[in-house]
Amino acid sequence: GYHTIHIGKWHLGRGRETLPNAQGFDESLMMASMKYLPDGDPNVVNAKLAFDPIDKFIWARTQHAVMWNGGDWFRPDGYLTDYFTDQAEAAITANKNRPFFLYLAHWGAHTPLQSTKEDYEAVGPITPDRARVYAGMIRSLDRSVGRVMARLEAEGVADNTIVVLSSDNGGAGYIGLPKINAPYRGWKSTMFEGGIRVPLIMRWPGNATPASSIDTPVSHIDVMPTLVAASGGALPTDRVIDGRDLASLIQGGAVNRPDDAIYWSSGYYRVVRAGDWKLQVNEFQDKVWLYDLATDPTEQHDLAGKKPQKQAELQALITAHWQDAVEPLYPHTLEWPVYIDKTLADPYEPDDAYVYWPN
Repeated sequence: GYHTIHIGKWHLGRGRETLPNAQGFDESLMMASMKYLPDGDPNVVNAKLAFDPIDKFIWARTQHAVMWNGGDWFRPDGYLTDYFTDQAEAAITANKNRPFFLYLAHWGAHTPLQSTKEDYEAVGPITPDRARVYAGMIRSLDRSVGRVMARLEAEGVADNTIVVLSSDNGGAGYIGLPKINAPYRGWKSTMFEGGIRVPLIMRWPGNATPASSIDTPVSHIDVMPTLVAASGGALPTDRVIDGRDLASLIQGGAVNRPDDAIYWSSGYYRVVRAGDWKLQVNEFQDKVWLYDLATDPTEQHDLAGKKPQKQAELQALITAHWQDAVEPLYPHTLEWPVYIDKTLADPYEPDDAYVYWPN
């Protein structure tokens, strides 16, 4: 009974069977290419990254374009983050009198690094210049959150709406800004804490206590079961759903998860966190990392080989979890080493720690 709307990024394929409208969305305003504004727009400040070959490709080959329900590309009216926010506000107004689900998937602050001149000037003289552009992009995201929340209030639906705010990964090392995930090690494209530890912020009137915080780690796979239960729906029965309804945890209880374990993977790079223990396994490198996050949340002290019983226990969880896993729809097409402690802008030294990432 919900009207479903997708706005923004879609990273699940461009085939007709994988587009948002084929995956349950009634409406989809989808990012068709990658630029926030055309390169020479009078309102844009660009920061090009000479040390990143993928960034060079983005500038050379991508456009400022979106698409509606899988149709032809067209140019959005303005800076992409602000444009998506405009459309999100319009969707809230249009659907305020019926149940709706809005998935607003901002592209910011992904490369290419582009800020509006207004945001660039507002954040002040930050150096290097790419950090100032990045800060301007973050400012536009902050503004978006404020506008969406204000529109919910203005339309009288704020107290009857669950709002979830999160990020798909930690900051990327390839933009050359060394402290964006501090104090945690690693970046996007690693499964060190800097790559996967992100906020999950929820506003749920009548259930979540305002200004409260919960230390229990959860995963994005838990969001869908939580929202389905809250809206009175039922989970599908023709497949295993690994996520858990977080309502009890949010209301002061606990979440029941087999072995207290959360899993991540990209190809041959597999990770489990069970309680406060975390094991990363990279079969391509024949390399493992073991950390006790209770005493070492920034992953400075690798205990692989030093805690053989705990390592074997976590390896058994990884083996069992993927034993009956569904095969990927398509194999990875790229793989490359990612520094764990350096950005892509930093010079390479032979003893630098790295992890191979298949994508």
